[in-house]
Amino acid sequence: MRISVVIVAVALLLSACETTYQDRGALLGAAAGGILGNQIGRGSGRAIATFAGAVGGALVGASIGAKMDDVDRMKMSQAYQNSLEYGRVGEETSWMNPDSGNSGSVAPVRTYQNAAGQYCREFQQTITVGGKTEQAYGTACRQPDGSWKIMGG
Repeated sequence: MRISVVIVAVALLLSACETTYQDRGALLGAAAGGILGNQIGRGSGRAIATFAGAVGGALVGASIGAKMDDVDRMKMSQAYQNSLEYGRVGEETSWMNPDSGNSGSVAPVRTYQNAAGQYCREFQQTITVGGKTEQAYGTACRQPDGSWKIMGG
């Protein structure tokens, strides 16, 4: 569990920097893969499973981020904002770019107010890029300007 917390913390710190979608995909993929590996691993193999999950997730996430064009990103961003602002828990908001064939969906799974008083939503996402489908989980919080910022995976 300690290693996955470190991976998530590093991903969150780096996501605040100026990064490309490939970098962001790698960071979110590493976080999700590390957490999954940590849950799968047992005993002394837990650290190895966490590391392997983080590396695998980073590679997949970077690949997906690199293959998304500007229209994909715009459609995905609109779907996130609409889903997080108006979607009910469990309700999917989908997006699709007919030119690239890439698509995805996002669904809020929990809504709460954090210690700072911000409204936050945990969400589940599915993205299909280049025929490969990946799923991830994250949290976004409403910013003072009304937009939603993804806080971590």
